[in-house]
Amino acid sequence: MPPETDLIGRHAGEEHLPAVLPCGSLTVLTQRRDFQLAARGKRVAMEGFVLQMLRRPDGEQGGIRIGYTCSKKVGNAVARNRAKRRLREIAHAVVPHTGKAGHDYVLIGRNTATATLPFSRLLGDLEKALHILHGARF
Repeated sequence: MPPETDLIGRHAGEEHLPAVLPCGSLTVLTQRRDFQLAARGKRVAMEGFVLQMLRRPDGEQGGIRIGYTCSKKVGNAVARNRAKRRLREIAHAVVPHTGKAGHDYVLIGRNTATATLPFSRLLGDLEKALHILHGARF
């Protein structure tokens, strides 16, 4: 194998970046029980999604945990997956900076709005929703 093949796909002086960027201290919720517990917490409805928040008991402090869900009302599997991809992207951009450790967040997609609203609008709505849930005046 020639040595120059190690540089294929890279530009000179550029460091190697992973294909999937780490999202900091976010942990994804996967257990149904965690989603049900978050449903008992605070919630705020925005145009493109609903955000639920639950503060975990003191014994379970740690990083930020986040879950994503879209019901069949959002559409077929393709539409639900697109909506969840958009929710993941806005969460990775906003929650590590605005969310608080020791809290669980669940983003619920809304029919057509999650997939069609401009991305910048979804970002702004998520920041606003987090401020509302944490008691900051907006």
